[in-house]
Amino acid sequence: MNGTDIVLDKTDLSILRLMQENARMTNADLARELEMAPSAVLERVKKLEQKQVIVKYTTRISPVALGQTLLAFIAMKSSEGMGSNNTAKELAKIPEVQEVHHIAGDDCYMVKVRTADSASLMELMRNKFSKIQNITSTRTTIVLETVKEEQQLVIPEK
Repeated sequence: MNGTDIVLDKTDLSILRLMQENARMTNADLARELEMAPSAVLERVKKLEQKQVIVKYTTRISPVALGQTLLAFIAMKSSEGMGSNNTAKELAKIPEVQEVHHIAGDDCYMVKVRTADSASLMELMRNKFSKIQNITSTRTTIVLETVKEEQQLVIPEK
């Protein structure tokens, strides 16, 4: 199913807006906020899950609390041909890798990683990235300060 197959009405968008702000909001609280019956809201949420509009419920944890204070973006070139995702799949298996994006331009992938410090970043690159055969070069950018980091999407009003 692609995005054009999914039809969301004003109520669906309101549910998404509220749940994106607070995924722990109870069904009763959602119903009260939307002035709907709890059973109707529950049915809507279940349909949004079935359609894969709501993909996953997660908890956002402070990286600093876990000692993961270094954030880096690594542009990578790969020797594999267009249409092959073997390198991306291998990168995605590495726990320190938070995001893998196939990109246009001089590089093939943009990879977001979090580690404790520069030494652990170097260890990651030497012991894990270097074992992925198709990676031919990397260019690393270390983040000095994060001004904004959000996963929330802009939900239209309709």
